Amino acid sequence: MGLPVATSTLQIVDRWIGIPVCCILTGLAKLLGLNTAAPGAHKPKKILFVKFAEQGSTVLASPAIRRAIEMVGRENIYFIVFKENRFILDVMGLVPEENVITIAQKNFIEMAFGALAALGRLRKLGIDGAVDLEFFSRSSAALTFLSGARSRAGFHTFFGEGPYRGDLMTHRLLYNPYLHTSQIFEQMVESLERDPAELPTFGVRPPQLNEKLPRFTPGTAEVEEVKAVIQKAAGTTSEVRLILLNPNASDLIPLRRWATERYIELARRLLAAYPDVWIAMTGAPDEAKRIAEIAGSVGSPRCFSTAGKTTLRQLLILYGLSEVLVTNDSGPAHFAALTPISVVTLFGPETPSLFAASTPLNTPVWKGIACSPCVNAYNNRQSPCRNNLCMQQITIDEVFETVCKAYEARRNCAV
Repeated sequence: MGLPVATSTLQIVDRWIGIPVCCILTGLAKLLGLNTAAPGAHKPKKILFVKFAEQGSTVLASPAIRRAIEMVGRENIYFIVFKENRFILDVMGLVPEENVITIAQKNFIEMAFGALAALGRLRKLGIDGAVDLEFFSRSSAALTFLSGARSRAGFHTFFGEGPYRGDLMTHRLLYNPYLHTSQIFEQMVESLERDPAELPTFGVRPPQLNEKLPRFTPGTAEVEEVKAVIQKAAGTTSEVRLILLNPNASDLIPLRRWATERYIELARRLLAAYPDVWIAMTGAPDEAKRIAEIAGSVGSPRCFSTAGKTTLRQLLILYGLSEVLVTNDSGPAHFAALTPISVVTLFGPETPSLFAASTPLNTPVWKGIACSPCVNAYNNRQSPCRNNLCMQQITIDEVFETVCKAYEARRNCAV
């Protein structure tokens, strides 16, 4: 079983192959008159969302999906995603499972054939409205165009304010870096019912930031299974009060990483402050060895690792059984927003103003130094930075105090 193609490799391909593909498709669209919509507003009957990667952003798209459901009904909502990233869609339960179209990401040959098969299915379905939720990806723009949708909403580079990806949308929108991502996504859906000749102008206030997210509800048997996993990992037969730390020990997103030594010291302080609390270190299966070492470095029998010991679904159940999660700005922060846990999210190269989970249970910590955020939609989430001062300036004292407030607020509510 091969590993998925690396994100950095996909970005390179998207640039060097995606640009000429979008250019060729744009020429074809202009020749055939397919890059302009008919005058007047057109209400679609079937809406497709295109979002290949970033499961966290899929959670942020939940208000947009709900708005689309209001427009055409749940049974007429479709979603295309990399196979490895469909998990969160199934958990959210907003899109019928049979309406989620996946493309395998194991290698480029399989991806190419998967994309062709997906396009064939979309053509047969008669999709007439499509929303490209990727910011400036060329591959998603090409697929949105080739889906056959009459109305296609997506970001467009009008005056060089974003990466080139052709002229393939009928409903061309400006990316607004001052709106939260969930508001942007919802506005994209709203644009489908507007006259494309009026766009990108929107003469209304943006949608309200919706704090109502889908709630993950596991079965009783599933909960008992995860409780057993916790007790085995902790070496106890009793139920424990948990605070979760997600140290992100892999090299996938090093700029977003808070130093491992700080997680270790944070764990020690929390254990000293709360004798009734246990600390569980979480992580992906490929981080299991390193996370176990980090947990062992804390030097307490009340600190253990769950990395590699749970499935993704069980990880969400673990969140629901715990009090607080501390993590950087990554998928777990958004997955946790689907559960009752309180989350402390550490931001550095990106800003909580655009990407924080929109729930009162989430508390972002961000220093807002002059060079942050350096990662954005315009630079394809890449940065020249090699010294993440934005994360280094987040102190152990600051995070400790934030976690204590969150934990004590929950404990007081439980009394």
